[in-house]
Amino acid sequence: MPEDILSDQLKEQVRATGSADIVVGIPSYNNARTISHVVQAAQAGLLKYFPDRRALIVNSDGGSKDGTREAVLGTTINTRALLLVKHPLHPVHRLATPYHGLPGKGSAFRTIFRVVELLQARASAVVDADLRSITPEWIDLLLRPVLDLEYDYVAPYYKRHKYDGTITNSIIYPLTRALYGWRVRQPIGGEFGMSGRLARHFLTRDVWHTDVARYGIDIWMTTTALAEDFKLCQSYLGAKIHDAKDPGSDLSAMLVQVVGSVFSLMETYAEVWPGRDGSRPTPILGFPFEVGLEPVPINVARMVGTFRQALRDLAPVYERVMLPAQLHELQVCAALPDERFALPDELWVTVIYSFALAYHRRVLDREHLVKSVTPLYLGWVASFACQTEHEDASQVEERIERLCLVYEDLKPTLISQWPLGATDKR
Repeated sequence: MPEDILSDQLKEQVRATGSADIVVGIPSYNNARTISHVVQAAQAGLLKYFPDRRALIVNSDGGSKDGTREAVLGTTINTRALLLVKHPLHPVHRLATPYHGLPGKGSAFRTIFRVVELLQARASAVVDADLRSITPEWIDLLLRPVLDLEYDYVAPYYKRHKYDGTITNSIIYPLTRALYGWRVRQPIGGEFGMSGRLARHFLTRDVWHTDVARYGIDIWMTTTALAEDFKLCQSYLGAKIHDAKDPGSDLSAMLVQVVGSVFSLMETYAEVWPGRDGSRPTPILGFPFEVGLEPVPINVARMVGTFRQALRDLAPVYERVMLPAQLHELQVCAALPDERFALPDELWVTVIYSFALAYHRRVLDREHLVKSVTPLYLGWVASFACQTEHEDASQVEERIERLCLVYEDLKPTLISQWPLGATDKR
């Protein structure tokens, strides 16, 4: 572990806190508007649920220009408004620090994990700085399974609007589940708990100067925990309320980043995932109460138009990735009127598996290859929206479950086509 991850001054600040059982990390970049609420919730959660534990809140900031760090240090909490089981034995310390290295969330996490290592903390949690729905209970739900039940990794389990999290629903959740054999519903949720042991293990991995550190840290952490047999659970956090956007206009860059990371991790763990059949439920802790959800805007006509245009403009790319029969089926779908537009689950899964294989074989420049998935994904979202327009949350979840089973059923085909002897040992 390089010694310059934390500056000498920052190390002294960390050591000055003495020791800590718990570290809560909040990576940020220009989140002055929301971060005070997140810090207050974290601090209240630590005071209320872990009054006998030494705790440190670390804001790992990526060079904010809007006063984010000052907002963290200036945040106050009204402890009189809390009903505490017993008076806290230790104060909750706060530390705002710039992180060093590649721009991106992963570099922020690396700083947080280094603090965990330096303090030999037993448990840590990370939460996004732009959350509007975080409550003090989240801190308990993310940390308690580690401290009391010896879990190594706690993934979030949310209620989300049916058009929020479409990248997760269409690709990341079902593909990760099919590959590694565990059902982790929100593998890129943004809020996680972990043992000190796992945080220190993450630091030993050689990913911090790769695109993982820029874009794919959430899915990398989840996949590492799954593939390397750490003990996992999920905690029900209620609603995730954030600034959700129309999937057709704002999520393309995220798809490229996250899907590229998933495909890369398939190479890293090519000796693991082919041997895992089916999937098993991951324990869910907490009480799954119903919550109100904010609607997510969606423009089906625009997404279908993008899908159709791509089949024309990117035909030479798709011909190198997919079988002629797959491409023909996509073209048949494109010819349907908007109100009846649909992509069959089997077709969608074979398309994603074809792109995973093409990525591994380096059929094209990898970034360009993954970018070309985006308009096809928008076609899936449009199809999903048409099919679920009048369905409630439970019906939508059943539909996603059926999609997951198709990923699992078609996995043997993927394995049979995966080139042998070309495993990436990163």
